[in-house]
Amino acid sequence: MTPGSNIPLPVTRVAVDVSAPVRLDVSGLLLTGDGKVRSDDDFIFYNQPSGPGVTYRSGGGTSPDAITVDTAAVPPGIEKIVVTASPDAAGQTFQGIEPTATIRNADDGSVLATFTPPQLGTETALVVVEIYLRGGAWKARAVGQGYANGLAGIATDFGVSVEEPTPAPAAQPAAPVARPAPPAAPPAAPAPPAPGTGKINLDKGRVSLQKNQTVSLVKGGRPLLSQVKMGLGWEPAFRGKDIDLDASVIAYGPQRNHVDSCYFGKLSILGGAIKHSGDNLTGEGGGDDEVIVVDLGRIPQEVTGLVFTVNSFSGQKFTEVAKAYCRLLDAATGEELVRFDLTSAEAQTGVMMAKLVRQFSGEWDMTALGSFVKARTVRNMVKPGAEAL
Repeated sequence: MTPGSNIPLPVTRVAVDVSAPVRLDVSGLLLTGDGKVRSDDDFIFYNQPSGPGVTYRSGGGTSPDAITVDTAAVPPGIEKIVVTASPDAAGQTFQGIEPTATIRNADDGSVLATFTPPQLGTETALVVVEIYLRGGAWKARAVGQGYANGLAGIATDFGVSVEEPTPAPAAQPAAPVARPAPPAAPPAAPAPPAPGTGKINLDKGRVSLQKNQTVSLVKGGRPLLSQVKMGLGWEPAFRGKDIDLDASVIAYGPQRNHVDSCYFGKLSILGGAIKHSGDNLTGEGGGDDEVIVVDLGRIPQEVTGLVFTVNSFSGQKFTEVAKAYCRLLDAATGEELVRFDLTSAEAQTGVMMAKLVRQFSGEWDMTALGSFVKARTVRNMVKPGAEAL
């Protein structure tokens, strides 16, 4: 479809999903003949996912959000449902990340039409398409109208009450936020040697690594071939702000060749030898935000290196993150074996946290990396990860 074009809807129930290279917030508004909502109840979005004849469905970060319209259930007096979208990252525009709306038969998923608004720039929110009633029949129209003042501008235009945010009590720091001191470590945790002074093993208990330091995953002279878990965690640097990061692991061969990647969109690789816990959308809560389980004994011989990464798919920088860490645990007992706390931050969207490398003897070494790169997705981490091995 092109802007302004329309199609008749041959089905009663239609779904409109909106996809883009970044995560979007998608919503729907039920409008009367004067172009306004009857009340705030007609604003359908993630915090209010259902209304008369209209529902919101989250894609959970692995597929697009969608608005479904059951035209037979839309109440009398509602003549139009507009579908809107805005980037999840605060202040981000649509320049270079043009979204695509796909209108589907909600019952069988078949595609009725697609629309990509052209030539977007400073817009931070869009009315993408509208489902409207004309002459007793329902139709869909491609719109692509942009707003520079975000979803709040759209909502206000259509009569939704938008509360002004409460001013922050103090200015937020612009400089990178140093991570607060981590909780006290369990007793008997030996300090690792300085870089270049040799590796240590796990014989004396838990190891706290610093950047570029290495520990051999050997205990009692034997390689640790049981299942281990790599837990990755973070918190928002500023209170009340969600941080949506994605933890992944990239598997490489002996020539640093890419074998496979395990992330929120592919939760199991290498025949189940590596499994991902799933996506965490906020970073809130205690404990690990995402966990990757690795069965070292089942890793195929053609895989000799694993690089653990964290990315900001929505474009948030690591200067907005506090308390980022990775830790290796014994999957059977839950005992923490190795920990690395990220103590500095850069205004980048990706970080390589750690690597596991298989030695000729069969044992695995873990090295803390803490290297920042410009990469929003695990795909863009493959090359930097190979260079880090």
